[in-house]
Amino acid sequence: MSPTRSPAVELTVPGPEGDRLVRVSNPDKVYFPARGITKREVVEYYLSVAEPLLRAIGDRPTTLKRFVDGVEGEPFYQKRLPKGAPEWVRTARITFPSGRPADEVCPHEPAVLAWAANLGTLDFHPWPVRSADTDHPDELRIDLDPQPGTDFDDAVTVAGVLREVLEEAGLVGWPKTSGGRGVHVLVRIRPEWTFTEVRRAVIAIGRRVVRRLPEQATLEWWKELRGERVFLDYNQAARDRTVASAWSVRGRPNATVSLPLRWDELADVDPEQFDLRTVPGLLTERGDPHADMDAHTGGLETALEWVDRDTQDDLGDLPYPPDYPKMPGEPKRVQPSRAKKT
Repeated sequence: MSPTRSPAVELTVPGPEGDRLVRVSNPDKVYFPARGITKREVVEYYLSVAEPLLRAIGDRPTTLKRFVDGVEGEPFYQKRLPKGAPEWVRTARITFPSGRPADEVCPHEPAVLAWAANLGTLDFHPWPVRSADTDHPDELRIDLDPQPGTDFDDAVTVAGVLREVLEEAGLVGWPKTSGGRGVHVLVRIRPEWTFTEVRRAVIAIGRRVVRRLPEQATLEWWKELRGERVFLDYNQAARDRTVASAWSVRGRPNATVSLPLRWDELADVDPEQFDLRTVPGLLTERGDPHADMDAHTGGLETALEWVDRDTQDDLGDLPYPPDYPKMPGEPKRVQPSRAKKT
């Protein structure tokens, strides 16, 4: 027997173009059983952080990671505008690696966040581009992913060295928790380079981090080669690869949130303390640590010089994800343990 559905409610959501009515169906549906967190709480959370979240994802084509049955169900990525969306939900045209286009949700006002949350969206995954030019990223992202045997503290150590390397490249990094064990570092850049160039810049930056921390950091794409190190996931810079935005609720039992931080805070926090119920108060208390990110926009000139030096030293490209077409200059995309012996 299915649980009784609670009556739908309508929320009045103010916005730049006036009030919107957002219908929340079955608002008492439990999304996080371990915490008893309901759909309505998720919607209200996103309205409470709408201002900084729209700074992070506003005017960006954004993939919705939907958990229609809550965190214990199977999520899926909504990469096209869902049928039946209100006429006021804007879209941006993006192109997948296959060359196929799609019109993806492009948030621009709080009501869009509430509407998406009603669809079961927990994570917002924005592209690193703006709607006016979806082929040239204005944000470089580095995902520090702790491998088995490592943890958040290890990611923090690697992030500190990454910060130094970014500064040497003339770039300013902005850290945030991933909402799990990892750390994301975001960098504003001028939208003058392609996805391929940005990805190669990330690889060059990552190689300099690994040289300084060879026992703690790795760029190895194949899991069997990573060991107990933090993986700098360079392929998150590839076209159609995204990370959960700042302020996103993650699909984890405790409803943790990907929280922006200052560098001087990173080493002293417990990411498990940042969740759907604690973060609104933190925002009121301390504001948005990433509010000035747009004022610190840099270029990739130095990082691309590093790419050229690496190429001269026979350090070329690295493998793309398995669903990508074969890319120019890419090495063999085969797991080392399965490669044919010659």
